[in-house]
Amino acid sequence: MRPALALASLSLIFLSGAVAAPKPPSIEGTYRLVSRDFPDGSKQVPPAVNGLITYTKGYRNFNIYWKDAGGKLFSVSYVATYQLTPKEYREKSIFFQVNDEIGGKGVSYDLSDQSAASPVSITGMRVQMQMPLHGEPEVAFEGNKMTATGKGVFGTFVDHWERVP
Repeated sequence: MRPALALASLSLIFLSGAVAAPKPPSIEGTYRLVSRDFPDGSKQVPPAVNGLITYTKGYRNFNIYWKDAGGKLFSVSYVATYQLTPKEYREKSIFFQVNDEIGGKGVSYDLSDQSAASPVSITGMRVQMQMPLHGEPEVAFEGNKMTATGKGVFGTFVDHWERVP
């Protein structure tokens, strides 16, 4: 009788949805930009390009800058809330600032509280998603590394990031 009772209990748990969906691997931590690769095979490293991104439980803080050949700067500072589930990455913007000396546009701010989501792909310990706001790149986290592949608003590149202790 006991095996039947255990099976009935398990069936009830599954039917009631009491079993939690598996959690995605954690992306929490601070990552430092190591290098940027361009389609022509060239590479930028600090101090020509530099950045830091931090994910906490629910917040993302992102800062990056790069220089063109003439020494003009482009920088982005961004703060947002986020949620990561096995199926979706959702973000709500708090503060977004761009300083575009390269394009001659100067500083611009977006203080709207827009939000958006994108699907998440998880393969083993690799978490991949398109950042859903502000034309940001597709990102992939695996272990202590993150890559960002940009194809659009901010140019075409692959950034290599490493989690710092």
